[in-house]
Amino acid sequence: MEAKLDAIDRRILQLLQADGKRKIKEIAHELQMTNTPVFERIKRLEKDGFIRGYKALLDRTKLGFMLTAFCSVTLEQHHKAYLDQFEADVRKIPEVVACYHLAGMFDYLLKVYVKDMADYQFFITKKLASLANIGRVQSSFVMTEVKEESVLPID
Repeated sequence: MEAKLDAIDRRILQLLQADGKRKIKEIAHELQMTNTPVFERIKRLEKDGFIRGYKALLDRTKLGFMLTAFCSVTLEQHHKAYLDQFEADVRKIPEVVACYHLAGMFDYLLKVYVKDMADYQFFITKKLASLANIGRVQSSFVMTEVKEESVLPID
């Protein structure tokens, strides 16, 4: 699917990643194009799924989410139905901002934002531990966030 992208498409994606509120007119000026073809390209990129949506990036600490934790989760059973149920349940927990199904020592890695350790304890004991099929959970806490990007390296 990547073959559908030419240099102009890639540049549009770069510009929108840097600033999703950038106006068509600004992008067209940057690309030395008129508005209409840029608008049509953006609509095609959206339709083809290269652009999934537009969001504001919030500062979690200003909103009081001071603790970031990674939970490594091992399930007791690995049948498809159990995996599907776990994934459906995790999607409903707002503190979980990312969930990855892994190959290796653990089955899943969860990224969790909470206000403090008391909130994390509540999350673990009342939310995560209440899910069926949890075998083991190992927690790691972020001391310093060195890098977190949502920008893809588009050449």
